[in-house]
Amino acid sequence: MTAGEAVPGPDGRLRCPWGLSAEDYVAYHDEEWGRPVHGDDALFERLCLEAFQSGLSWITILRRREGFRRAFDGFAIASVAKFGDADRERLLVDEGIIRNRAKIDATLANAKLLATWSPGELDGLIWSYAPDPARRPVPRTVAEVPAVTDESTALSKALKKRGLRFIGPTTAYALMQACGLVDDHVAGCVARGGK
Repeated sequence: MTAGEAVPGPDGRLRCPWGLSAEDYVAYHDEEWGRPVHGDDALFERLCLEAFQSGLSWITILRRREGFRRAFDGFAIASVAKFGDADRERLLVDEGIIRNRAKIDATLANAKLLATWSPGELDGLIWSYAPDPARRPVPRTVAEVPAVTDESTALSKALKKRGLRFIGPTTAYALMQACGLVDDHVAGCVARGGK
């Protein structure tokens, strides 16, 4: 077996190696990561969480996801867009989230901006950058999975041009992976193809 290939889990089913690297990852890997996510609020949540993850491991965010959801009113754009200075100060001391001033400010600014968009506009914009799956080779190992693609670079530029903050090409690609715009489960993985 080559390093980075799908490996058997405790149940004998093959998974991406990262999906077995922590107990919290198994359900996320099997049931969420790479599955299509639609809806402006749902995509806003993923966009925010990927931004908060920047510079940290995903497990740190995953373990605090419920804290983030409580702190940001379930990531309802209309609700977060109304947050003011008192909410900002509350978030800066909330131990249930990552208390990074720049990331909190970006989340609040992005919500205010997205509240001015038409319903479905964020969903449509993000999904317009999904590459043709027939043109993407199936990764055999984790090493074959890119961190940035032409599509993620273009998505990042499009979101920034529209005024969104804290969304570089790497964060955009992580969003694409998490929300099913691409399927980066390695060959043989039980979750490949949304199984």
